[in-house]
Amino acid sequence: MKKDIQPEYKEATVICACGNTFKTGSVKDELKVEVCSECHPFFTGKQKFTDHGGRIEKFNKKYQRNK
Repeated sequence: MKKDIQPEYKEATVICACGNTFKTGSVKDELKVEVCSECHPFFTGKQKFTDHGGRIEKFNKKYQRNK
């Protein structure tokens, strides 16, 4: 391997849009993210399921298939 071509790995601060901050390792000093484990719906248990229903009704309406 060649010497001195790898970036310096150091401790970085991660800042989330929700205001949460934590430390991790990176080649950058600071990382800004939109979603972290404190505000992500999957981890908080406040997950909202979008209703994908109505696809069949939309298809039937489009092709005039009425029962």
